[in-house]
Parts: sequence; structure tokens; C-alpha cells
Amino acid sequence: MFKGFYTAASGMIAQQRRTEILTNNMSNANTPGYKADQTSVRAFPEMLLQRIDETSIPVENKLNLPFEPQIGSLNTGVYLQETIPNFRQGDLRETGLTTDLALQGESVFFTVQNAAGEPRYTRNGNFTLDLEGYLTTASGFYVQDTNGERIQLTSDQFEVDGSGQITENGQAIAQIGVAYAQNPNDLIKEGDGLYRIDGAALPSAFGTDEAVFSIQQSFLEGSTTDTARTMTDMLSAYRSFEANQKVLTAYDRSMEKAANEIGRVT
Repeated sequence: MFKGFYTAASGMIAQQRRTEILTNNMSNANTPGYKADQTSVRAFPEMLLQRIDETSIPVENKLNLPFEPQIGSLNTGVYLQETIPNFRQGDLRETGLTTDLALQGESVFFTVQNAAGEPRYTRNGNFTLDLEGYLTTASGFYVQDTNGERIQLTSDQFEVDGSGQITENGQAIAQIGVAYAQNPNDLIKEGDGLYRIDGAALPSAFGTDEAVFSIQQSFLEGSTTDTARTMTDMLSAYRSFEANQKVLTAYDRSMEKAANEIGRVT
């Protein structure tokens, strides 16, 4: 009986967490470069139940042999195993702003620098110029060039070619840093569209044969959230949560009867 409580409760917790992730995907449906999280729900290992009994053989010494008939398997619940971002290429939309940049190609990321001076990676190319003319993200993190330096410009009247080379007033200023992730699933989300990786920094995408990409100026990459599919999954998660809740309520009523009626001393 108590195992049923745990099984139903684990289902509720898993579906609640899944609903939170889907809600976050929906709220970022219009966030440039956002990669929607995909969830993986997995069952705990099953238990095989057996009844321990004895069978007596009618001999002089009354020999007993162990006999364990199988009752069946018992599921011990589910859990949300992991969340995996969907790193597929998002749709590009034109904005007309020279500071907006979009990456075309998978497994490549813009290289930026956080407040602590550590490298971070993003697909959100919604950049801007701060008061000192540095190219930054919307959160104020500095965009890096291929040498790991900040990019300073005099105005927003600059040009960026497909390889990320920045030209201002006919002069080459810098080349935007682009990193390549051989396995994007190793990246860890930090919020604000930023990713980090434990250990060594990602290698540059320039000179890497596997990295095939281009940069589009005055464009932004859209989110990979499928709003219609996300709404359907949210409804499914809610119904699953509701079903487990009803099971839990039924167990609770059964335990109440066992305690107040069956166990009553008359």
C-alpha cells in the first residue's frame, strides 16, 4: 500500500517538473537563439515479488523444500532523468539593425565574456553598443573577437561579412569569435541564453573542418520552441499529474478506512 503512495507521488513530481520546463520553453518562444529543453522521463527499476513458502515431503525426517512462487513485478515510480536542449538551427528573421547578428550552422556559438572575465557561449546575437562603444549582449557581457579581446567600435555603422570580419569606415577592425562544440550536450545552461562548459574552453570554429557556418548581419536566429507541440505536451503533462493525484487520493481513502473502520476494536 505504501509503495503505491511513493509511485503516485513520484509521477506527480516528474510531471510537475516537466510542466515547469515546458512553461519556460513557451515563455521563451520569441527569445532570439533560445534552444528549447527536451525532457526525458524514466522509470525506476522494477521489483520482482515472490511468496516465500515451504512444501513438505512425507518422509521419515519430514524434509522441507523451499518453494517461492512468483507473484509478479512491481513498478517503483518514475523520475525526470535529464533535460536536453534542442540545438537544431532556428529560423532567421531580418531586423534591419546592424548590431544584430545570426549564426547559420549547428554546434557553433558566439564567444562572450561574463562579469568575472570567464568565457561564455551564446546563440543570441541580439547585440548592442555600450557607452564606450564596446559590442555587448543585452545583459552587458562583452562580445569577444578571435583573440579573446573585446570589440570596440565608434558607431553602429559597421559591416560584418559571412566569416565574422568587422569592417568600419573601410578598415578591418576585428573578427567575431565563434566557438565550436563537438558535442553541444556537454554545454550547461546558465540563463540569459548563455552556456558554459566545465574544464577547458571550447576551441575556435575557425580552422575546424567540422565547423561549417556563416554569420548574417541584421538578422536574428529564432527560438527552437514549437509552440503548438509545447501546448500539447503541457496538456498531456497536466492530465498525467491529475491522474496520479486521483490515484494518491484513492490510496489515502483506503488507508483512512483501514485505520478507522477495519482496525476498529469492537
